[in-house]
Amino acid sequence: MLVHSRAGKWATWVLFLLLFVPLFAVPLLVIVAASFSTNWSGAFPSGPTAGHYAAATSGDSLQALTTSLVTALCASLLALALGTWAALAAASLRKPGRRLLDALFMLPVAVPSVVVGLAVLVAFSKPPLLLNGTRWIVILAHTVLVTAFAYQSVSAAIRRLDPMYEQAAASLGARPAHVLWRIKVPLLLPSLTAAAGLCFALSMGELSATMMLYPPDWTPLPVQIFAATDRGSLFTGAAVSVVLMGTTLLVLLAVSRIRTRASYR
Repeated sequence: MLVHSRAGKWATWVLFLLLFVPLFAVPLLVIVAASFSTNWSGAFPSGPTAGHYAAATSGDSLQALTTSLVTALCASLLALALGTWAALAAASLRKPGRRLLDALFMLPVAVPSVVVGLAVLVAFSKPPLLLNGTRWIVILAHTVLVTAFAYQSVSAAIRRLDPMYEQAAASLGARPAHVLWRIKVPLLLPSLTAAAGLCFALSMGELSATMMLYPPDWTPLPVQIFAATDRGSLFTGAAVSVVLMGTTLLVLLAVSRIRTRASYR
């Protein structure tokens, strides 16, 4: 809704701040403050220190960050490939077929992620696909969980494409594969990068399904945070959380720059 009056704009900003600050900004700022503290006295943490970040950026925490980055990168690339392929296939189907494909891809999102973790655990714990106890079962579970978002993002972008581009290329003798790679994919590139960033961010923060599947030598950072807070190391867990947030934000900013450049091509 567009607000044109000065009073209306001020009221909109005040309402936004009243909703945004307590619901989103304050909890994150408390985590940042706790990461630089040694104890909690009263309403705010106290005892300023940067020592928690030494533990958060070395040893097991650094290994867990690397694990999360590799898992999220693999899962987002796989999800983007599968989601894009499915979205392109769905665009050529009739309405009942598209609805069925939409329902199949949205099913992992419609149920709790712990259910997806259990399903993957049961399905891949026996030959011929024995993945239990390996890093691949974690990557597979993350891929299943985030593919729906890639599929929906690319599907929406395909519906917004002007069919005149494809028709003009086909009328000039371009083959379907040439139209796909030289016309459709470049037009979809901004949406593809946005979908990849969303999948990456969701995978970086996934915990429920991961808790059921991860082997001891493949511990992602959210599991490390949960373990730290569970044993009472609240301030170390806060520092690790800030590292997770910062890393995810840096990757999303890089993806945003790529998306901006792709939009101007």
